[in-house]
Amino acid sequence: MDVLAFGVQADERPLLEEAFAGRHTIRCLEVALDRDTAPLAAGYEAVSSSVNADLDAAVLGTLAAGGTRMIAQRSTGFNNIDLAAARRLGLTVARVSYYSPYAVAEFAWTLAMAVNRRIVRAAGRTRDFDFRLDGLLGRDLRGRTAGVLGTGKIGEAFTRIAHGFGMELLGWDLAPNPACQDLGMTYVDKDELFARADVISLHVPLVPSTRRLVDAAALKSMKDDAILINSSRGGLIDTDALVDELRAGRFTGVGLDVYEAEAGLFFLDKSLEAVTDDTLARLVTFPHVVVTSHQAYYTREAVTQIIDTTVRNITDYAEGRRNENVLVPPEPPGE
Repeated sequence: MDVLAFGVQADERPLLEEAFAGRHTIRCLEVALDRDTAPLAAGYEAVSSSVNADLDAAVLGTLAAGGTRMIAQRSTGFNNIDLAAARRLGLTVARVSYYSPYAVAEFAWTLAMAVNRRIVRAAGRTRDFDFRLDGLLGRDLRGRTAGVLGTGKIGEAFTRIAHGFGMELLGWDLAPNPACQDLGMTYVDKDELFARADVISLHVPLVPSTRRLVDAAALKSMKDDAILINSSRGGLIDTDALVDELRAGRFTGVGLDVYEAEAGLFFLDKSLEAVTDDTLARLVTFPHVVVTSHQAYYTREAVTQIIDTTVRNITDYAEGRRNENVLVPPEPPGE
């Protein structure tokens, strides 16, 4: 089967081509899948999209009109896909329901440690041969409280690291994770978690009920010296409200690997263009804020698992099988 893959990173391309070799023919594009690029998929029965794709009804309509029948997204999240439209158009949609949770959990802690110990500022200084310690004072994590919103596989991995630091553990989720409870986690409502935790990390999916889970009220309820980490989805935080709190001098640090309006920005080189996103421009000026470009998942182990699952999803579709990763099963258009 001929497959067109959108949003392929340079490090990802050889892994994709190797995994597909002898099974399907794949063409890789760096551009993300959106309304402007969707016509490029004409004639390809299967399309593979990246996490920054915009698969709204219009894009799906263009894909279907061009002959696409199967979409294999290379991510776990699928909030960027209009599943109802896909179903109406008779498109099969699959995702990657599992990959290394350690990649994201370890990166979330990397962000937490970077803002706590002022690593970015320190590294910048030493490049200029400025070896002062002024403004680099951090805090021990041992004995402090970690608040984990979402205690699935990634949240559990994050919790295990927090336990290793010797932290008190608070969790919030629809259902407790026994493995986290075995580590000593106490489940509380989210308002109590926001108020008590010293380090708050988000590991919930972006669905209507979690959009802007961290809103203005939640931010105001947090400790002035809290550390807030988001390596899940940007829409979980009201970014404008976060900027307001940062301008008021609050929080020890904020680490964001995702951003509410990252579509059309992340994974692209915008360094030679005028900055048009005033909120993001303000965010990156705060010395105690670290913003990275949705790279928490980006380890060789995780990317390999994502690619292998994508190959399996496309192969199963081609051979008439349905696996656990299918979000929208194959159906005739109009049914």
